[in-house]
Amino acid sequence: MTEGKLKSRTPGMGSGLKEKYVGGMIGSALGDAIGEIAYGYPERSLLLAQVNRLEELSYTDDTAMAIGLAESVKNLERINQKDLGDTLNRNYSREPWRGYAQGPPTLFALVERSGMSYPDAAHTLFGGSGSLGNGAAMRIVPIGLFFHKSAQLYEHARASAEVTHAHPVGMDGAAVQARAIAQAVTMDPKEPFSSETFVQGLIEFARTPEIRRKMILVQKILAEKTPPQAAGNKLGRTVAVHESMPFAIYSFLRHPKSFAECLFCAVLNGGDLDTLGAMACAISGAYLGIEAIPAAWHAKLENQAPIVDLAIALYERNS
Repeated sequence: MTEGKLKSRTPGMGSGLKEKYVGGMIGSALGDAIGEIAYGYPERSLLLAQVNRLEELSYTDDTAMAIGLAESVKNLERINQKDLGDTLNRNYSREPWRGYAQGPPTLFALVERSGMSYPDAAHTLFGGSGSLGNGAAMRIVPIGLFFHKSAQLYEHARASAEVTHAHPVGMDGAAVQARAIAQAVTMDPKEPFSSETFVQGLIEFARTPEIRRKMILVQKILAEKTPPQAAGNKLGRTVAVHESMPFAIYSFLRHPKSFAECLFCAVLNGGDLDTLGAMACAISGAYLGIEAIPAAWHAKLENQAPIVDLAIALYERNS
């Protein structure tokens, strides 16, 4: 099947908010899964051929942790840091092979050994500064969806991040990513789209100078029509949230009307590919909805049905 012929439709799904919830969750998982494949297939034609060839698209810890966050929010309809930490820990214990970095297992072991709370333990990591990695932002899609109408979105996102990523920049980056998803889920993709207005909302939402400066830079390079490789060089390519999440935002804003183009931009220009894909495609999926995601891709996403069920449960509990 050629790229131009890729179609998408999920039977029984409408074109409203429910579709956007499903699009956000499935989009994030697909960005993660295809981003992981892109490490071995760093050219567009090769990546697309491999994605089409595979019988199943398997996700990494990015999606495993997003699932855990969604499960906790679905059950409690709020952020409970102990329940969230326990859920993430339990899911890690079941599937430690998902590609977790050193941080989560170190944190989980520390909590089990010391009896500390998850946030207290997270604050002790990295010499007491806490992690400013992108691990909280990569899993944040359930927060952006479920709390998209909440005036306390920042506080909810910060609380969910603090369970593992206690550095102010780590929490702020996760909150801004949640805000991007929340903005996207409320917008009608049939209406004109302003990238400048979208980014301005993120600039005003950010609370640390590191994240705010990067959002201002995203706005600038989009206005200057900076190509992806040069944009990546300017925005950063590390696993730190302020050096990865901004490029995911850029990828979405460069291609707001195409899920596939957003994904390819996010995962074919270097850096933390699976996490860039997860973050960019969470926003794209929340904006465009599930029907804009190629059916040939999401039909073979690992555990697609349970992820769809989680998204619908979040939607129903928030309706």
